[in-house]
Formats: sequence, structure tokens, C-alpha cells
Amino acid sequence: MERSHSGRIILHVDMNSFYASVEIAFNQALKNKPLAIAGNVEERKGIIVTCSYEARAKGVKTTMPLWQARKLCPDLIVMKPNFERYRKASKAMFDILREYTDLVEPVSIDEGYIDITNCVGQTPLEIPKQIQQRLLDELLLPCSIGVAPNKFLAKMASNMKKPLGITILRKRELSDKLWPLPVAEMHGVGNKTAKKLETINIKTIYDLAHGDSIQLKKILGINGELLKQRANGIDTREVDPDSIYEFKSIGNSTTLAKDTTNEKEINDVLRRLAHSVMVRMKRKEVLTTRIFISIRFGNLKTITRSKKLENPIKNEEDIYSVAKQLFFANWNEEPIRLLGITAQDLLGKNDAIKQLDLFSFEEDAKEEPLLSVMNKINERYGNQLIQRGVKGALETDISPGTSFNKDFLRD
Repeated sequence: MERSHSGRIILHVDMNSFYASVEIAFNQALKNKPLAIAGNVEERKGIIVTCSYEARAKGVKTTMPLWQARKLCPDLIVMKPNFERYRKASKAMFDILREYTDLVEPVSIDEGYIDITNCVGQTPLEIPKQIQQRLLDELLLPCSIGVAPNKFLAKMASNMKKPLGITILRKRELSDKLWPLPVAEMHGVGNKTAKKLETINIKTIYDLAHGDSIQLKKILGINGELLKQRANGIDTREVDPDSIYEFKSIGNSTTLAKDTTNEKEINDVLRRLAHSVMVRMKRKEVLTTRIFISIRFGNLKTITRSKKLENPIKNEEDIYSVAKQLFFANWNEEPIRLLGITAQDLLGKNDAIKQLDLFSFEEDAKEEPLLSVMNKINERYGNQLIQRGVKGALETDISPGTSFNKDFLRD
């Protein structure tokens, strides 16, 4: 049944310090203690992924270097991420949300939208209270919930009170609750965008809501008008349960244990990243037509480079080969701190057509018994391009990695 955009009731459920909260739920001895989840816990350059509110009270923050966090909080408990545990907790969380309505849209592993407009028998405030209490009682996981007439306002509302907050944000309350906030705190506005907005004297969300559309378009393109609409509380997007099936890229990156110029170490990292990307591509049954790499140097300067491919690829060796070529074509031999590989411009296996030429069809024929067929075709019609669909195998044994997208929510 088609529903109008008016009179909707949207919740944004945002789990509080999710990774740390899951670890505390698993081991109650960690409750009320300063806990941080970090990558490379044995290394000085490890980064805080998330931390408990007790750790935050000591000044520990997400993305803070581990050495700095330990200096601020000497009794900090540091744990490695347990991604499988977090996936299970996430699935359990979304299962509870779907008991109220099928209009649930996962946004990431620890947050999602839920449209309760057509839920009957309970008031709009009773449902978020019940959801919050059930997540706490059944999963031992705290969350904050925003209640609003659209997704943007619900997202903003859920950030207004943490942990364990429930905040209602109505359009008529924009001038009191939303507009006084710094524009950098607005969902969809990062630090770079905030700096651009400051050049035209836009410092608060009120300034953005009343900004000049021509100026906004000049510095932000079409996104300028969209952000202005959001600042005015306008957002017509539906809660879309099928969004978990949409993806544009698959990537992974890693921070090296120490800065390096060793080519063997760099090649090893690139190959591991290529393997990780390949495994996730196979699971999604997609191919890529563009490879993108990220290089961060020891001085924190970061560059990105990409290559458009003539034919879609899916194999680890192909991904590694392109990434390696891109890296060594752009490396200035300065120490490397971080490397990343991303497969972009993805194609579903049923949409991917590979143009086979004299140099590739024999290799591809090893995978499928097409060589004799192609020979007969070429004998009859001469040397010409032959097309076939390329099938991606389903891979179930994937490496968790340190990046999440929503594919695991489909299982």
C-alpha cells in the first residue's frame, strides 16, 4: 500500500558504543570499567575503534592513538575487535526491530531506521520505549532512539541524548532544537564541508537553512541545495528494507604495524588486501570494472588513484596486479603507513559481460568448457570478439576484516 510522506513516524535506533557494549554484555566483569576496542592492541600506533562511556569520561575518543588513550587513562582495558560477535549481536538487534514492522532499514552494523507509522495498538512514544528496554533486557545493549517525521530528523534526534536517550524532534521544534547547533554537527556535513560553508559565513544549521541557494550550489554543487532542504527539516526518503542489497563498492584497508619502505612487505599487504576484496566480491557475486587504491604516507598525507578496466575482473591475482601497478606508479618511495584497495563500479554476475580476445579466451576457457565452441565460431566467422557471461563463485568462508558493509545482514 502506497503511503504519503506526511504524518510519518520514523525511528532512528543507534546503539551506544556498540562494540564495547557487546563485549560488556558478553563479560559482565567489564561493566562500569574504562574499555576500548582497538586495532593492533600490541602496537603503539593502534587506533581506538570505540570505547565505553567510562573511558570517554577520561578523555578517550574514537580514532585516538592507543598510546595517547593510555596516557589519559592508565587503567584503560584494551581489547581486539571480535567481529563475529558483533555481527551476531547486530542480527539479534535487527530481529527485535522487525517484530514491530517489516519497514526496517539497516544503515550499518549498529544503527537503522524503522517506520512505525502504521503500527497499531501503541502510541508513537510507547514503541521506542519498549524497543530500548527490550534491547537492554534481552541483549544487555544500550541504545538511543530518535523519533521524528522523517529519516534526517530522526537521525539528528538520536544523537541529542546518549546513552539511553529517547528524543522527539518535530518540524515545529527546529528553531529551538536544531538550528542553534554548529553546522559541523549536522548529519551529512563533514569537517571539509563545514569549512567550505564557513567561507560563506555559514556557521550554524540556522545559517544553512537560510543560506543563499546559488552560493551553496557554487561551493557544494547539487549537494548544497539538498543540505539546505535537510536543514529545513525536509526529507522525503522512505524507510527502505531493500537498501541492504544496494552497494557501489567493496574495499578494505589496513594500517601497517610500522611505517615501511620495504617492497616485499608492501607487496604482501597488497596481496592480502586483494584477497580480502576478492572474497567479499565472490560472496556478493559481483565483478569490478574499476580498482581504486589509497596510500597514506608516514607524514599522514593521503593520495588515492584508480584505474578503469576494459573488462570486469573478479580474481585475486587480477585485483592484486592492478593495485600493484597503481601503487608503484604513484609511490614516491616515502614510508607507507596505510594501504587500501577498493573495487568500484560493480556489476552483478548476470550483468557482467566479458569481451574475450585472442590473449584472454584460452585462460578463461579453463574455467568453462567453451574453447571448442569458440574455435568453431572463429573458424566460421573469423577472428572477432566473443562475449560470454562471467560467473562469480559464492564464497562463504570470509575474513571479517575491519570494515563493515551490510551484506552480512542478508544472511
